[in-house]
Amino acid sequence: MEAVILHGGQGTRLRPLTHTGPKQLIKVAGKPVSQWVLEQIRDAGIRDVIIVLGDNAPTRVVEYYGDGSKFGVRITYVYQGKARGLADAVYKVKDVVSDKFLVYLGTT
Repeated sequence: MEAVILHGGQGTRLRPLTHTGPKQLIKVAGKPVSQWVLEQIRDAGIRDVIIVLGDNAPTRVVEYYGDGSKFGVRITYVYQGKARGLADAVYKVKDVVSDKFLVYLGTT
């Protein structure tokens, strides 16, 4: 089983915090919000993670998480680009995921 973390959106309601990067990298209790998500996924025993990147500083996400090894997971990145909704983000991973996968919002 794999997990898909949706890391897109503009974060307009969190401005000015999101002017320089995605809302999922805003720190809460010392860690980016999406790191809490990633750790929950890992602790549930899922090691293969796909992160769907939006167009708000996607390189910052890749720089932070890398290949996932420092978090105990394997990360594959899929670029969504301009946010076109959750269904489009999930559709972008159709050629990457296997039969069963879990979808998490990067801000959950």
